Amino acid sequence: MNSLANFLKQSDIFYQLTPTQLELIANICQEVTYHVGDLIFQENSSSKELYVIVQGEVDIFINHAEANSGDQKESVIARLRRGQSFGEIALVDEGLRSASARGAQKDTRLLAIQRAKLIMLCETYPQLGYRLMYNLAADLAMKIRNADLRIREQILYKTQGEKTGLI
Repeated sequence: MNSLANFLKQSDIFYQLTPTQLELIANICQEVTYHVGDLIFQENSSSKELYVIVQGEVDIFINHAEANSGDQKESVIARLRRGQSFGEIALVDEGLRSASARGAQKDTRLLAIQRAKLIMLCETYPQLGYRLMYNLAADLAMKIRNADLRIREQILYKTQGEKTGLI
């Protein structure tokens, strides 16, 4: 198994794929490097790639208007590290990205996987496709669950602050 396939084996989204399936995916990966602060993709841009972090960190952030001034502000909603993937929604549809991504704190090496090539592999090798989509669903479910907990925490914090007069 080549080193790229060996690395993919360690990523949750490729959990329980066979060595042959990992080799197939490794063959369609393109390695790209981003420096600190480099934009990987912009919020509301089209999505056609899945990314896996080989080295470094990636900030996922959103742009929003600040409540008092209306000025645009960036808020980091996640910091991702080695082995984590992002851009998964590109596999489900080719809609618009819901957040932006950029290299964070150190130079970042990513594996970019084109949606069309990965979908073609899934259609050609249904067992690979099933396992990948199962892992994708599990990954997205965990991310939704974590987002729900953060939203719940914010609502409860705000409610508690209103009751005590702190907000």
